[in-house]
Amino acid sequence: MGFTASDVKTLREKTGCGMMDCKKALSEANGDMDKAVDILREKGLAAANKKSGRIAAEGVAYACTNADGNIGVVLEVNAETDFVAKNADFNNLVEVCAKTIIKEKPKTLEDLMSCTAEGSSETIEELVREKILTIGENIKIRRFKRFDGVVSTYVHADGRIGVLVKFEVASDVSANETFKIFAKDIAMQVAAANPSYLNKESVPADVLEHEKKILTEQVINDGKPANVAEKIVMGRIGKFYKENCLIDQIFVKDANLTVAQYTEQTSKKLNSTIKIADFARFEKGEGLEKREDNFADEVANMIKQ
Repeated sequence: MGFTASDVKTLREKTGCGMMDCKKALSEANGDMDKAVDILREKGLAAANKKSGRIAAEGVAYACTNADGNIGVVLEVNAETDFVAKNADFNNLVEVCAKTIIKEKPKTLEDLMSCTAEGSSETIEELVREKILTIGENIKIRRFKRFDGVVSTYVHADGRIGVLVKFEVASDVSANETFKIFAKDIAMQVAAANPSYLNKESVPADVLEHEKKILTEQVINDGKPANVAEKIVMGRIGKFYKENCLIDQIFVKDANLTVAQYTEQTSKKLNSTIKIADFARFEKGEGLEKREDNFADEVANMIKQ
């Protein structure tokens, strides 16, 4: 007895399990839907699905490069408690995900979940479900970024922040110690100063117009005449760039330099042209709803059960 794509969809809806798990269960059950449900329950995959509804806003942000240093990845993997970030199984999962992203080049999270995990015959989706069961917490791969070329990474505070930066260089200076120090400094700058954009040109027009509107209203509310308001607003827009654009920020290790000036200074030292091309900064749990635990209530609920 065979099964169809529609059967797989039905089983997913019934159990909440992943597509590959449902396909395997239906194959094992020779297309028998009820038996497939039982198989998934017996394997504990349905139990894993129950955990998948729980809030996961802790975990780690992680960044690394391949052995050659010419491919970099940064990703965020969430769990329910910060305690799990110290769990060896959890950290192994994060590292496997990073290595899989480097090797398989997935474009989306959906692509990644269907990739065969590096060093395993299982998919990333199957691996995550196994870890949910063994660790006992909901685990979610939230996001990732992959850059090819000359890259630098930095992980801050045991996985609170992960940073990946891409550079363009006119000649092969990536192995030079001066460049390595510069690249690490820029990655640390991104972690510390949290820029929203690379440079002025990368600020979306609607964001800039919104900022100008707010600043104009502030100036008018301060009682400034309309004929000087525009000049004041443009001055404040310059401050907005300095705070939000990496290139224009004050260099955190030397307040006498901007990042652009530090880049130019390093270029001259190396007799090369260096350009910061792109960056990604992931902060653990950024923008996610946090779980609020009340220990007394938790104990009371356990007693009731």
